[in-house]
Amino acid sequence: MFNKKKKEEEPVIENNQAEQELENAQGETPTDAEHTITEPVVELSVEEKLQLENSALNDKYLRLFAEFDNYKRRTQKERVELLQTAGKDVVVAMLPVLDDFERALKATENATEVAAIREGVMLVQTKLKSILSQKGLKEMESINTVFDTDIHEAITKIPAPSDDLKGKVVDELEKGYTLNDKVIRFAKVVVGA
Repeated sequence: MFNKKKKEEEPVIENNQAEQELENAQGETPTDAEHTITEPVVELSVEEKLQLENSALNDKYLRLFAEFDNYKRRTQKERVELLQTAGKDVVVAMLPVLDDFERALKATENATEVAAIREGVMLVQTKLKSILSQKGLKEMESINTVFDTDIHEAITKIPAPSDDLKGKVVDELEKGYTLNDKVIRFAKVVVGA
């Protein structure tokens, strides 16, 4: 009897293996069938759909608003930093001129010849003008040109020495300058009437 039970159990095991092989070949296992239970789809009412859409749009709006606010702060900070360091390159370029002026002052302490000092000061002035012109600064030519309120500031009018100087700049009291073709200081002039 004991042997009989063994023989009966073995065919059952073989049948189970055969079923598993058949199911594996078909692609479905008993565990797959158990897990493919579909959940019931919950239908949302129109009001609920609109509420979900509204909350999604509000979230998107808040994120965009926060992003824009961060952008404004960042650009404002960059602008302040730029304004604080805007003239840095010009100042750094002018430091050698400052050094030259200090050397010129030391040279005047023991100098007896004025011509040498004058020549040194002229060299420093030339160097300064060269640096500023590299940065886009230009002197305006005003004398004997037609008076133009866009670039000139009339200090006074005097009788013109000749008819061809009427309405033109006769004298220049203070030079005018442009920076990258934009007037940064008007020329103060005397106009012939």
